[in-house]
Amino acid sequence: MDRRRVLSLLGCSAAAFPAMTPMTFAATGGENRLVVVILRGAMDGLDALRPYGDPNLARLRPDFGAGPAGGEAIDLTGFHALHPALAPLLPLWRAGQLGFAQAVSTPYRGKRSHFDGQDILEAGTAGEVPPLARRDGWLNRLLPLLPGAHGRTAFAVGRDEMLILRGAADHAAWAPDARLDLAPATADLLLHAYHDDPLFRNAAEVALGLAASTEGVGGRRAEPLFAFAAAQLRADARIAALSLGGWDSHRNQPRQIARSLQSLSEGLLRLRTDLGPAWDRTTVLCLTEFGRTAAQNGTAGTDHGTGGTMILAGGALRGGRVWGDWPGLGEAALLDRRDLMPTRDVRAYAAWALHGLFGTPHAALASVVFPGLEMGANPGLLA
Repeated sequence: MDRRRVLSLLGCSAAAFPAMTPMTFAATGGENRLVVVILRGAMDGLDALRPYGDPNLARLRPDFGAGPAGGEAIDLTGFHALHPALAPLLPLWRAGQLGFAQAVSTPYRGKRSHFDGQDILEAGTAGEVPPLARRDGWLNRLLPLLPGAHGRTAFAVGRDEMLILRGAADHAAWAPDARLDLAPATADLLLHAYHDDPLFRNAAEVALGLAASTEGVGGRRAEPLFAFAAAQLRADARIAALSLGGWDSHRNQPRQIARSLQSLSEGLLRLRTDLGPAWDRTTVLCLTEFGRTAAQNGTAGTDHGTGGTMILAGGALRGGRVWGDWPGLGEAALLDRRDLMPTRDVRAYAAWALHGLFGTPHAALASVVFPGLEMGANPGLLA
């Protein structure tokens, strides 16, 4: 029995493998690597990186704003403390491979819709959500500017497509958003049929492993996603984009965000381990659609806000620092007297990372990749 016949009997194909969240890949020349992680649901940056040196934080968040003196948070700068769920990443911080950009946001203002906020974040545009017919992603617009860039065949799995890589430039997509339920004997038959095809066999083993992951963010673990990304980046892929859900913390934030941050920590450490020496040429950008309110609400959570935090990691990073101006948490300093005031466009940090990794010219970054962007001064993200 040939492999095509086996797959027809199984009623599946490479495009039917399971998944947790969308993931896309692109290949380009050079050895530098970029991983973009979209944290869907609006991560509370004031909790992930607590500015405990601002006396207003404890007043606004009596239940979960404690710094190192009043809780388990870990001091980083004498002003900022790391959420305890990110403690596994402390060695990265000390090695200069972890950093944060504070008080950042996209140009999106006012309405605080997850859907519109994520569209603006992934489109990389200024102002309103772009019309559907012209909605492409900033990573896709980057690809034609990279010497040697080309699409490659990988997995196209599941139903969703990430806007960040949608567009005219060729790329491969894997959207693992549907659970694959195969009996053990059926899974064994699938792997046996492709035993002599290393490309499919290895990818199938990873995909089947993902199907078995049932704990963590959104009910599943993030770590296998990062392992799959690392496997592609060790080969010819140089850009990977993936998303993690579970960051909308209207209620019981201490429990919810701890679970999400722990899963993100595990994923980043798995990426570092699996990339091996390639980690030293890798930059990871963790972005979210907007921040959350400065004050906690009545259900020990926070509501949709504006200014937030960007998490950066990787061996190519010049980390161990917090970038960006701090606007303060006094009532008069808050945007609309409720949100952290953004002091820099999150797209500027992404643009400077692209310039450092791939040498993309400033003019192209500020007009093609991120239309209308004022890049400002170089923050010195990369070593």
